[in-house]
Amino acid sequence: MACISSSMAVCTAAEKILANQASVIIAGGVETFSDVPIRLSRRLRQKLIQLPKAKKKGKLKALKHMTKGSLINDLINIETPAIANYTTGEVMGVSSDRLSAKFGVSREEMDKFTVRSHSAAQAAHDEGFYNDEIIPYKGDMAENGIKGDSTIESVSKLKPAFVKPFGTHTAANSSFLTDGAAASLIMSEERALELGYKPLAYIRNWSFKACDPFEELLLGPTYCSQDVLSKMNLNMSDIGVFEIHEAFAGQVLSNLTAMNSQKFADENFGGRKVGEVDLDKLNTKGGSLSLGHPFGATGSRLFTTASRRLQQEGERFALIAACADGGLGHACILERYDNN
Repeated sequence: MACISSSMAVCTAAEKILANQASVIIAGGVETFSDVPIRLSRRLRQKLIQLPKAKKKGKLKALKHMTKGSLINDLINIETPAIANYTTGEVMGVSSDRLSAKFGVSREEMDKFTVRSHSAAQAAHDEGFYNDEIIPYKGDMAENGIKGDSTIESVSKLKPAFVKPFGTHTAANSSFLTDGAAASLIMSEERALELGYKPLAYIRNWSFKACDPFEELLLGPTYCSQDVLSKMNLNMSDIGVFEIHEAFAGQVLSNLTAMNSQKFADENFGGRKVGEVDLDKLNTKGGSLSLGHPFGATGSRLFTTASRRLQQEGERFALIAACADGGLGHACILERYDNN
């Protein structure tokens, strides 16, 4: 499930509790991009598999076995990590670039959204919002990806990273890969009160969907948001908190465009638009562009931040949404728990 794996973990936890299969669950995920698995070339893998047999004939035979052909070429052809889709062979940045072109999202709009994300994340840290959300590492809660001094001028100087030379996606307006972990504590209201906890939010409804990985790889948030809002008979105007995963600035802005497009609604939702997202309520504490995107942890982070924002801002409903590789998507409605 890649980027929505911990979103699935949280929702699966809720399902188990509703089915009386569990009463208290910790759900989340972790990612270690600083030490990702690196695949050897197929030929080198075969040599290593057969090496124990060659060793039985002596060290010289083992050496000859490993150097047969060209060991240098075998090492050069190591398969370096790439965030590429197994079906299309494309990296997600290429998919997002094409999606942005389809929905008319410009490079300037992406860069503005990027600067907004970094500014919001820096302000949230300065205000102490994350003090109750982040566990200090070696006594420090500072994050190494936030660039609070980012400007449109500095971001706009970067060259395209995926579609060269005329693409719109750069290292700045694409989320960076980082190590990270997140966890959410899920239980029934009755059990939470029994244990003396003050709940933050109810998990009211959720959706996981898949769309065309060739043309709509990162458009899952639109389809899933339409689903959960329809099931709960809510409109965008009912949502007070939005937390949408920022895989790429272009991906977020494409989804926002699709959500508010009557043409897209006519073609896919029987004419009912998802609606317009109030940008003043969207990712106001930063997002993946500034905080980073450890695949296994992002979903749980979205749940935690949305729940805490509901409590802090006094809003009733939050909409969480995220895209994932393979054309997958997720959306969830949270409702603030009244602790008064």
